[in-house]
Amino acid sequence: MKPTNLFSLFSVCSTAALLATACNSEKSKSKTSKPNIIFILADDMGYGYLSCYGNKYIQTPNIDKLAETGTRFRQCYAGSAISSPSRCALMTGKNTGNTTIRDNFCVAGGLEGLKNGNPIRRMHILPTDTTIATVLGSVGYRTCLVNKWHLDGFNPEATPLNRGFDEFYGWLISTPHSNDPYYYPFYRFNNDSLINIEENAFDQHVRHNTDISTEDAIKFINRNKDNPFFLYLAFDAPHEPYIIDETFWYNDENWDMDTKRYASLITHMDRAIGRLVDELDQLGIRENTLIIFASDNGAAVQAPLEELGCNGVFKGRKGLLYEGGLRVPFIVNQPGKVQVQVLDNQIYFPDVLPTLAAFANAKTPQNLNGMNILPLFYGQEVDTNNRLLYWEFTGKQRAARKGDWKVVSVKKDTPLELYNLKEDITESNNLADIYPEKAAELEVEMNAMRKSTPNWPLPGE
Repeated sequence: MKPTNLFSLFSVCSTAALLATACNSEKSKSKTSKPNIIFILADDMGYGYLSCYGNKYIQTPNIDKLAETGTRFRQCYAGSAISSPSRCALMTGKNTGNTTIRDNFCVAGGLEGLKNGNPIRRMHILPTDTTIATVLGSVGYRTCLVNKWHLDGFNPEATPLNRGFDEFYGWLISTPHSNDPYYYPFYRFNNDSLINIEENAFDQHVRHNTDISTEDAIKFINRNKDNPFFLYLAFDAPHEPYIIDETFWYNDENWDMDTKRYASLITHMDRAIGRLVDELDQLGIRENTLIIFASDNGAAVQAPLEELGCNGVFKGRKGLLYEGGLRVPFIVNQPGKVQVQVLDNQIYFPDVLPTLAAFANAKTPQNLNGMNILPLFYGQEVDTNNRLLYWEFTGKQRAARKGDWKVVSVKKDTPLELYNLKEDITESNNLADIYPEKAAELEVEMNAMRKSTPNWPLPGE
């Protein structure tokens, strides 16, 4: 072969190699330029369910590993003490003094429907509500909700697909049979189509909803592994009724069957989360994916609170604005990026939208009640404690926290109770009579925080 041909061949090979390198670099850049986001939400799981939060009974090794290798917050608060308003605060960055949905049921407005055969009214999220999905979608994220939405009320036009999500697999309030029977459903939404889970026909217990949801999530991830995505995976577990056939984790425990099922729902969900993380590893996108785990509110009254230590030392439960109804686990993990640390910063669900907007370099909507806490994930300081965190069930309960102080009233027209949570985390010593000026000061701030709403009007509004 002539030298000139050798040189030409070398030039061709070099050019090809450069092109291949450039293509691979561009492909790699496309994968890493925008990190993925997975937000996992448990349902009715109180603060003390995980061993990383002090539980001694329930096995949650995969969630605990996320905590051990990431950031765990010890003072995170849900958006509310029940599902719909908490999820609305999460999705919109506004607290229940400003959200569209402030309770599961409304006293006016909304749409009327039935619950357990009784007529009730529910409010739904509006087209004017800017959601996390809307914000992330605006900068190129493919967005998906798997399983529980709970923001549609009785309005079939208020689905996730109508409020910013590109894909939806799960169930809706406005279509009651879309998750019936609970945990082993026969019906389920596949985007805007209602499909059948044939294996669960005739009330057979073959495919548990936690597994169905995990499979939907994994399929979505695989379809979008080369593109930035936002996955909101909202499990049903461990919401009642406590239905699961797989209980081998606790067969040797001296518990009644309901307690075993309850603990199994949590451990089963933990196993599903481990499977999800393994899939990210296998696809090579784990380090480019931010994972957040939380719960929508405290433990329900039906839960074995005492037997399993569900709420830890906290007073109250789901539906009450004491710590047991509001304080929830919040774990953030991204290998090599998020710091391994335990933080006592006071954060709450309205912070999630502005934080994820900053994470994705998206424009943050105005007039939010939350703040960007992203620097905390990376070991930087942010003053989150010198502000008012606020919650209400309009006309029935209200609460606020600022610094070490918390005020709360869980009965209609009763005076505010005042607690110093630094000294009295169990809310046992009401200091309102000793520091009336502090209670009055916080009440003024609470009144300024909320805006009136036609769906939950107060007298005179």
